[in-house]
Amino acid sequence: MSRRRILKGLTAAMIALGLPKRGLPITDVRGKIRTRLIPSTREPLPVVGCGTYRTFDVGATLKEREPLFEVLKVLFAAGGSVIDSSPMYGAAEGVVGELLAQMQDRSRAFLATKVWTSGKQAGIDQINRSFELLQDRRIDLIQVHNLLDWKVQLSTLRDLKSAGRIRYVGITHYSASAFAEVESVLRSETLDFLQINYAMNDTAAERRILPLAADRGVAVIVNRPFGGGGLLGRLSNRPLPSWAEEIECQSWAQVLLKFVLSHPAVTCAIPGTGRPEHMLDNIGAGFGRVPDAALRARMIDSL
Repeated sequence: MSRRRILKGLTAAMIALGLPKRGLPITDVRGKIRTRLIPSTREPLPVVGCGTYRTFDVGATLKEREPLFEVLKVLFAAGGSVIDSSPMYGAAEGVVGELLAQMQDRSRAFLATKVWTSGKQAGIDQINRSFELLQDRRIDLIQVHNLLDWKVQLSTLRDLKSAGRIRYVGITHYSASAFAEVESVLRSETLDFLQINYAMNDTAAERRILPLAADRGVAVIVNRPFGGGGLLGRLSNRPLPSWAEEIECQSWAQVLLKFVLSHPAVTCAIPGTGRPEHMLDNIGAGFGRVPDAALRARMIDSL
């Protein structure tokens, strides 16, 4: 089933419920998106969020901003909350801040960003700029991006957490080549979150990183859940296998996301998109059944 057909069916459901086509669409009339608990606080977190790399790095015109406004409306309408950004994502932080200000509903967002620089004062300056761009005095999660100068930056983040300016502290990486260092930091530091790459065609994190995060009580956000090398694009040209129905998937995007979300150590996945129909499709993976171990093996074989 194509994304277009999924969107058409969901639009019909909205009309049946008396919802306007362009107003707060929902992905499942049975309830809100599934959540998982953040280990350090037991706070529930919706399992599908929105990444902003490239997709939110846009100008100020209505044509550029309106689809992103709709993306966030779709996310919130289904009960989602996680929006992940970074100073290295161009204009993305500022765009997110302005859109949330227009929506006047900051309380529905779980805002995550990063610090990505060397030196204590440079880190403080960059973090203060993130507060300005996101238009808030409090950010839910700040992560040390790609472990750059992580000892210095973690010290600053912990001070901000103690002061109540941020709620959670974490680290990120996107490459298996850095897993040895990621593992070392996980073992030596007390963290709330780890953001890491994991996908059906990129399962290296399963061997040591994900089990260690679970053992250490660290929540896991998955970046790049659609893998690399244009995996989703290639799969989109293939019909869905019969087993997709077993886990209530209507698209390859949902298949890939449900694979990631079926790992017990994973708390949330953040596929990036700037298109509301794709957000609608992605967040559908937060509902219904997830694959068991046997089906996970079949899913990998299907690649």
